[in-house]
Amino acid sequence: MKTSKNNSYIVVGSKPWNKQAFDEVISRYPGEWHFMGQAQELTLASIQRLNPRALFFLHWSLKIPQEIIDKYECINFHMTNLPFGRGGSPLQNLIAKGLRKTTLSAHKMTSEIDAGPIYAKEPMSLEGNAGEIYVRSSFLAARMIKHIIANNFTTTPQKGIVVIFKRRKPEQSEVKEAKNLQEIFDYIRMLDAPDYPHAFIQYQGFRLEFSRASFVGDRLECDVTITKHESHT
Repeated sequence: MKTSKNNSYIVVGSKPWNKQAFDEVISRYPGEWHFMGQAQELTLASIQRLNPRALFFLHWSLKIPQEIIDKYECINFHMTNLPFGRGGSPLQNLIAKGLRKTTLSAHKMTSEIDAGPIYAKEPMSLEGNAGEIYVRSSFLAARMIKHIIANNFTTTPQKGIVVIFKRRKPEQSEVKEAKNLQEIFDYIRMLDAPDYPHAFIQYQGFRLEFSRASFVGDRLECDVTITKHESHT
């Protein structure tokens, strides 16, 4: 039987907004808190040294070794109302569907992606650009962590129709078709976050990348970065 410190926890997050939520909120909760932000840190040996009660994953796209999931309680925060939207790129897939709000689901990680039982769910706005939404989700997850611990890690099975999202590829960031300015705006904002492939178009050997989109009256304004396309250098 595995043993663990009841007051020791690990938060795992690959983005700066995850560390911000940890430093400003989570680390102040009762107990012994640790943060892991690099793939090389997340090993069974490193986790065993800390012997946590649970691991909370705020933003992590890499596969978690099954040996970690089997040995420790691993809680993932997914930006859809599970079982709707299991799979990759939830934020982008939601906005592409025209949705303006979603649900942040905290679920137990199992061998099947995003299929584990639910610890907690909270409504969340999808307004703003991707970077702003990711910050919002991290701080919402921070508040949910407190509730999950207080509720003694109680879970309920997922209920509803399973809908699978496919992880987006960088080449899908190219803007090819749009019916109106709102669609272009949504396309730009859903990709506007650090380390994400921004919305772009190719034009006569140049790549135009778009960010910081906003409506000014009846027109759409944004920042544009222009580079020479690789195939034309």
